[in-house]
Amino acid sequence: MSNTATQLNELIEITRDGKRFYEHARDEVKSGELKTLFSNMSQAKSNVIIALEKRVAANQETPASGGTLTGKVRQVYADTRAALSSDEEATYIAQLEEAEDRILHAFEDAMQSNDPDLRAELVSEMPKVRACHDLMRDLKKAQ
Repeated sequence: MSNTATQLNELIEITRDGKRFYEHARDEVKSGELKTLFSNMSQAKSNVIIALEKRVAANQETPASGGTLTGKVRQVYADTRAALSSDEEATYIAQLEEAEDRILHAFEDAMQSNDPDLRAELVSEMPKVRACHDLMRDLKKAQ
């Protein structure tokens, strides 16, 4: 597998972690507003995943189909914290903001790669990734 495809697949897995976490959090919170937001964020992650998968497939490689162990552990941790918290929604928001940090840092690291093909592949996705990150950061700050 090419280096570009390998790195894109890592980003797919990390982004899929975020998508799954948003879906899970949507099912756990009671606020209709947060349910809608988390659904929208999950869809934004799906769009990024689809774009990255197309780029991997265009290089005659197989796109990643799973997530990461770290992503699953974070979700379990968030569930545990939410169960112990007096403000479950704030806990999910804080944990989702941390997930957004992880995704953004992974994309930023990939953009710093010496691989010009990888950087070219990510240019159109970075604004979407950054917008999701900033939205959750601002929501967390507003809590």
